[in-house]
Amino acid sequence: MAKITPPKLVSVADESGVICVYDEVGEPKVKTRNRFMAVLDIFLPAGYPHTVTRDYTPYQIYDSLQAFSSTIAGLLSSRAVLQGFGVGDAASSATAAVLLTVLQESTGRLATILFAHRLGRAIEPECKYYRFIADLFNDSALFLDILCPALPSYFKVAALCGSGILRALCGVSAGAAKASLSAHFARNGNLAELNAKDGSQETVISLLGMLAGSLFVRVVHGHLAVWAWMAALVSIHLWTNYQAVRSVQMRTLNRQRATLVITEFLRSGHVLRPEQVALREHILRWKAPKVTFARSCPLPGEVTTSDLLRYEHSQYVIASGIGGQKIYLKDGATAVDALEAWTNALAGPRSVVNEEFWKAIASAGWDLETSAMETGPAIRIVVR
Repeated sequence: MAKITPPKLVSVADESGVICVYDEVGEPKVKTRNRFMAVLDIFLPAGYPHTVTRDYTPYQIYDSLQAFSSTIAGLLSSRAVLQGFGVGDAASSATAAVLLTVLQESTGRLATILFAHRLGRAIEPECKYYRFIADLFNDSALFLDILCPALPSYFKVAALCGSGILRALCGVSAGAAKASLSAHFARNGNLAELNAKDGSQETVISLLGMLAGSLFVRVVHGHLAVWAWMAALVSIHLWTNYQAVRSVQMRTLNRQRATLVITEFLRSGHVLRPEQVALREHILRWKAPKVTFARSCPLPGEVTTSDLLRYEHSQYVIASGIGGQKIYLKDGATAVDALEAWTNALAGPRSVVNEEFWKAIASAGWDLETSAMETGPAIRIVVR
């Protein structure tokens, strides 16, 4: 009889992600980590890469690059802002500079409140869009800052207020979108640690950016040189930021991702996985179907008796109108109910909503528990 050799544990990753290596007889051997990896451990979540999603690494690489270029561009714009406040001008006063700062900060904070009220609900479902649009706001503010010193007094005040508003919008969009992305990346209940390590990464990148930017502000003078370098830095910033959000493979089904999955399923019977949808979805603009979720209670005649009877046993009602189909969710509707309503509105008579369909969706890696379909007020109706 052939001798059977029992299997031996050769290597395993513990909870911190450190590889524990054993010899062929099961005795532990010491595995030393090189200094480079030891330094990286300071800035990466414990257990990396096992405790984060696969798209965390490409996102962080591009995010670091965009932060570096943004920091350098920010120093150039800061110099222009100081010139706009009158630094170096004997005719300007410190009081006038303080009042300009107060005006800029006040308009920015008012814009923060208004933006959060109007669009706060849409940021999480469309976090990739708002993460990118935040940097468009920020870069627009940089150009207004650069333009400021060349403007007359009243236009200068308007430009400074405009840049303050744009930075406020950037702060709301980027902060909320970043929270949603961090929740997506965290796999091991390590959301707090992931955010803390992300802060460490940003600190180092900002320091390096400020060191490089210090050289820029010393050697870059003149309107043409400043505008040329600003255009180059902003182009790099936007490209790297776009690549960062493109690399994210969200597992929640918002309206665009749900439409891509349902359309492909109707065409081929195949359910797309999150990484496949990430290659197809658009960041800024996409051709949305004529289906919306209700943003207000139905007006008389918008929902007919036949509509109510047709969806009597569903947690939603789909009403057809001139502008397309409108979905009214009933009181107690869940995230799956919202997805089912969207699917039925798109599929129509070819409805694919059944138990097997949802099993295929879940097996493909999609999160069916998190609601990401509604981007406005959560309107619910009660049918008696």
